[in-house]
Amino acid sequence: MNNSLKILLAAGAVLAGSATVQAQSVLSVSDATMEPTLVMPASCETDTKKMLEEWYLKNYAVLDYEADRKNTGSLDDALIIERLGKLPTVIEMPFNSLVKGAIRYYANRPQLVENMLGLSMYYMPIFEAALERHSMPLELKYLPVIESALIPTAVSKAGAAGLWQFMSPTATGLGLEINSLVDQRRDPYLASDAAARYLKQLYQTYNDWSLAIAAYNCGPGNVNKALRRAGDGKHDFWEIYPFLPAETRGYVPTFIAANYIMNYHKDHNISPALARRPLVTDTVHVTRRVHFDQISQVMDIPLAELRALNPQFRTDLIPGDIRPYSLVLPSLQAYAYIVNEDSIVNHDATKYSRRGIVEPASGASVGRDAKGEYYDEEVVKWHTVRRGENLSKIANKYGVSVATIRKYNKVGKSVKAGKKLKIVSTRRVYKPKTEEPKVEQTVATTDTLTVQASAPNDSLQSAAPDSIGAAKTVGAAFEAPKEEPKEEPIVKETPKKVEKAKAKATPKAAAKPKTHTVRKGENLSKIAKKYGTTVDKIKKANNLKNNNIQAGQRLSIP
Repeated sequence: MNNSLKILLAAGAVLAGSATVQAQSVLSVSDATMEPTLVMPASCETDTKKMLEEWYLKNYAVLDYEADRKNTGSLDDALIIERLGKLPTVIEMPFNSLVKGAIRYYANRPQLVENMLGLSMYYMPIFEAALERHSMPLELKYLPVIESALIPTAVSKAGAAGLWQFMSPTATGLGLEINSLVDQRRDPYLASDAAARYLKQLYQTYNDWSLAIAAYNCGPGNVNKALRRAGDGKHDFWEIYPFLPAETRGYVPTFIAANYIMNYHKDHNISPALARRPLVTDTVHVTRRVHFDQISQVMDIPLAELRALNPQFRTDLIPGDIRPYSLVLPSLQAYAYIVNEDSIVNHDATKYSRRGIVEPASGASVGRDAKGEYYDEEVVKWHTVRRGENLSKIANKYGVSVATIRKYNKVGKSVKAGKKLKIVSTRRVYKPKTEEPKVEQTVATTDTLTVQASAPNDSLQSAAPDSIGAAKTVGAAFEAPKEEPKEEPIVKETPKKVEKAKAKATPKAAAKPKTHTVRKGENLSKIAKKYGTTVDKIKKANNLKNNNIQAGQRLSIP
């Protein structure tokens, strides 16, 4: 055989091999152009042991874990291509190394697939109903498999939540409610309807299911950017693959793998899930504020069951007093709820009711401890309004309300610059307890002896009982002048000397001036009489040039 013949035979063999490869692949792009690494979605890393704690799996599904774990079934390329071709789908299910890698990933995690098969018995009818309602391909029901592993309370690192893993802006844009009490991304019925509508919008935008599914994962913005980078012409997911985010590159292959494994799980020795007993549910509209604990205790429904059927209520509270909400219950107990709603709402109502009006404590409230007491003292300040100020700014400055300022100044909603405003607030003051002076009955002061000794006997008899008791106590002192005349100098002591002695004994602290807050209608004359001083002394102590004073003004009283 000459060299030219050898070259021709070799070229024929290469062409034949190339034709065989092309026959096996249904893609226009060869596997060589794709990255070998496959980024699987976070749902594939779900803790399978934690999934088994799901209420539905524990109570309604039977999972057989006795299958042969070592034998994962055949992963022959031709066989997988044949099985994908037999799936009754509208969306194209092509094969390549990425799809095969995703199928192998699921086939090697049989417990994860079995748990999802168990949960699918409850959730798949909900997904199918929403997709049918919007005339969408039913194979889209497997998107939540790769999004959340069919766990309604799943939350991604980016903040996407629920079975369909909606981000907050997308969810609210689709009409789902998200607040501290309710997150409708976790509602299987409402979220499925929103997902069907969103996917329909994406398909109408791209007219290609692979691009619509990719946009569902990474957003239309990233898909549009990839299309621009790919250049002019009609493109699908596989043609713009290199320009997409890493996670999205594995998203469409994983979607194909999810359709494959959920339909051909038996061929990979993954046990089917069986229903232990059917779960038939119904919904009731709740228009009153009610807590899951109240429903559970009155109707004897497990709390875990209420949470599993109604994962959208974040705190187990249904705020039906705000607006009506749907509550999912086992069908036999839905009517029982309607009949017993009054009993449910009134059960332990004070624990779950919300106060509508709460009055603050009054200023007269007093707190006490062993050594003293706290009380609220009124504080009056005067503020001159500056240009650009309003009542709100002034109230914030002094920590009072606008209503309080208007009350004490009789002003409207606005005030002019230069006006003086009376600012009344309160402060907490601690006052130590004052001990009552002890009365020592065996000791009598000099002035008392002087008065009693100089009084005649008939005046002692007409005195008040307390005075008489005091006189009896010092009875020996009254008789002293008769028996011992030498004591008479004590009796002759004059009141002026007594006053001088008292003045010397009085500590200097007692001479400190007092502070008086002027009340409405008071003048200097009245205040002077009240404290036993003069008008001139008050004016001098406060540097007053005239007798004009204002209510709320603080005066030092000498």
